[in-house]
Amino acid sequence: MCGICGFTGQQSDDSKEILTNMMNKIIHRGPDSEGQYFDDGIALGFRRLSIIDLDYGHQPMKNANEDIVVVFNGEIYNYKDIKADLIKKGYTFANNSDTECLIHGYEEYGTDLVYHLRGMFAFVIWDKKKKIAFGARDHFGIKPFYYGIINNHLVFGSEIKSILEYPGYEKEVNLEALQAYLTFQYSVLPETFFKGIFKLMPGHYMIFKDGKLEINRYFEPTFEPEEGLTIGEWIDRIDKATKDSVDYHMISDVEVASLLSSGVDSSYLVSRFSGKKTFTVGFENDGYAEIDYAKKLSKKLDLENYDKTITPEEYWKVLPSVQYHMDEPLADASCVALYFVDKEAAKQVKVVLSGEGADEFFGGYNIYHEPFSLKPFNKIPKPVKQVLKGIATIAPDIKGKNYILRGCTPLRDRFVGNAFRFNEKEVAKVMRLPKDMPRKYINKITGSYYDKAENANYDDVTKMQYIDMNFWLIGDILLKADKMSMAHSLESRVPFLDKELFEVARKIPTEFKINNKTTKYAFRQCANKYLPKEVASKKKLGFPVPIAKWIRQDDCYNKIKAAFNSEGANKFFNTDELIKMLDKHKAGKKDMSKKIWTVYMFLVWYDIYFCGAQVEKI
Repeated sequence: MCGICGFTGQQSDDSKEILTNMMNKIIHRGPDSEGQYFDDGIALGFRRLSIIDLDYGHQPMKNANEDIVVVFNGEIYNYKDIKADLIKKGYTFANNSDTECLIHGYEEYGTDLVYHLRGMFAFVIWDKKKKIAFGARDHFGIKPFYYGIINNHLVFGSEIKSILEYPGYEKEVNLEALQAYLTFQYSVLPETFFKGIFKLMPGHYMIFKDGKLEINRYFEPTFEPEEGLTIGEWIDRIDKATKDSVDYHMISDVEVASLLSSGVDSSYLVSRFSGKKTFTVGFENDGYAEIDYAKKLSKKLDLENYDKTITPEEYWKVLPSVQYHMDEPLADASCVALYFVDKEAAKQVKVVLSGEGADEFFGGYNIYHEPFSLKPFNKIPKPVKQVLKGIATIAPDIKGKNYILRGCTPLRDRFVGNAFRFNEKEVAKVMRLPKDMPRKYINKITGSYYDKAENANYDDVTKMQYIDMNFWLIGDILLKADKMSMAHSLESRVPFLDKELFEVARKIPTEFKINNKTTKYAFRQCANKYLPKEVASKKKLGFPVPIAKWIRQDDCYNKIKAAFNSEGANKFFNTDELIKMLDKHKAGKKDMSKKIWTVYMFLVWYDIYFCGAQVEKI
């Protein structure tokens, strides 16, 4: 919907220039209009992408007394319900925007406002009388919210690049973030890659007053299986909740379209929405026929489909722009495909629906099968497993080695999410780590969440879902969904990531999520009602990007090799190890593409944000 930014503190003659510079960095989030607010204590900036109440939804928005002011990014889907309730309580509304319900909602409920909201949001409310800045981020982290305390002032923004414009902040790479990134492939820590700049985590709100910051958690996704219902009853519950969420997500004063891949999530989504347009991308000779599939399904559902075939040249050319818009390095190769499909959609619409969240809610990732495939190891005594693991570790790379290693490794040590790039020993080998930096860090990041999951008696599948919802979903899936769409002034909405739909999903027993034959069992049965059987039962593929093949080609190999030999690479990495890894992959000895890509994406990002590399607008 928009972009927000601002800072607290006594305003000065150059406050307007500072705020304007911050806002200019996020014009892409809101090219339709802009707004500023200054008070003795705060400066608020806003860039608008007009979606609801096109004529009167301008921000910063004030109440009638002008003592409550808000800047808000996102959509409150139940704003009409909140508005109706507040009108009964005597409040008068000046417009039809969802933003105004935040103002009167705060006047009525205070910080408890967050418990009434259904939607995606990041906002800051300035309470002029109390001199309080109250900020919040939505339940699942759909919308980003960054902040830092700089010279005792709270500085915040929808994107880090706004905060970088604030005088007094000095850029420094957070080495702990880099260390963890090499394992997770995304920025996983609350503190970002920029030292001193943090993420307000999902389901949290903050209060800044008298130079002090207080952060509280108001929502945490937990699972509580409900026994006794049949598969048919679960299908009905899922379908009803999904349709309700989709209907809420269609609320808009502009046209709403949808992204469409060959997967069951987006396919089921478009079968339940009232829009008419779908958008798809694919690669030349990708072998998965994403575009052919999307066109056939769209025709069957009487929808229009628009497609784009991405060439290797286009893909590589756009990498700097992608990493610039991401703010922090992300090594998920599919984010580039998302960049292109969002670009195509933005040519025709301002809002699209997308299928993120269904895998985490309903148990859709193939790796969630692992507890079933590793069951034989449950009968093996722990000392025997330690011996087997030791033998497998030194054994050559043969078929079955990884199966033994995973089977002999406890879940909390082997699963950190859907991406696991470098283990701790490999990170220590490839990265120039300061002597005082701990070499064992993974359990420090995920350990407390595993403790909570074990205390709640979650089975292994549910533990994996819980870890993904608190890490992978936030740091990878939702971040790229927001940043790649906003790069093109496009709003991406994710109906599966709805708090009411989660109330259904969190209660589904594991047997109706994962079985020996399939993932997302109940969800697929639900989709079967509207889609061809071969679509609903289609195995999850992820978005197929032929990175491994490209890196073996001379032009791509040479480009990466030059980056691995650069001054920037030498500052953070043992470059000899990087070149060994690259050459091993090119020779076909072992697929090292994901590790190579992880390092390369960091170097592309570093070149932009710390070496001044120019980003071409594409």
